[in-house]
Amino acid sequence: MVRKQWFVLILIGLFALALGACAKKPATKVETQPAPEVAEQPAAPAEEVTETPQVQEEVPAVKIPVLSDVFFDFDKSTISDEGKQALAENARQLKEGGAMGIVIEGHCDERGTNAYNLALGEKRANAAKDYLVSLGVDGARIQTISYGEERPFDPGHDETAWAKNRRAHFVINQ
Repeated sequence: MVRKQWFVLILIGLFALALGACAKKPATKVETQPAPEVAEQPAAPAEEVTETPQVQEEVPAVKIPVLSDVFFDFDKSTISDEGKQALAENARQLKEGGAMGIVIEGHCDERGTNAYNLALGEKRANAAKDYLVSLGVDGARIQTISYGEERPFDPGHDETAWAKNRRAHFVINQ
């Protein structure tokens, strides 16, 4: 029995030692010292760097034309004398402006059925395209679309508004 007591006492002592070794130690304050001053050393002279001159290619400025709309009489797709003058100016600008493409939108006033106005808008856009091609503009640069009465320029419901809506409108593709 004495052996058991000694054994228990030894175990308790080892356990106490283990606990004491694992106990948290209080944090010690770390004092910071200012960094030692370093004497400034003169900067080494920079090596002379010679740059290879860059050759800049001159890119020709592309002038984006401002194209005029062409207006039509009621229920017509024939180009008036005023329309021919506007198209001649448009053709001149397109020929000077490079190879940019355009879309010619055909528009109508609100009178007539949707189907009729879509067909009339298409005729107006194609009439404008054909006239530009006759003036030397490459037809491959020109697309046409008809919006009929769906995109009015003027939402009014009188002759003044309708006259503004019967048109071929030019949009530049970039």
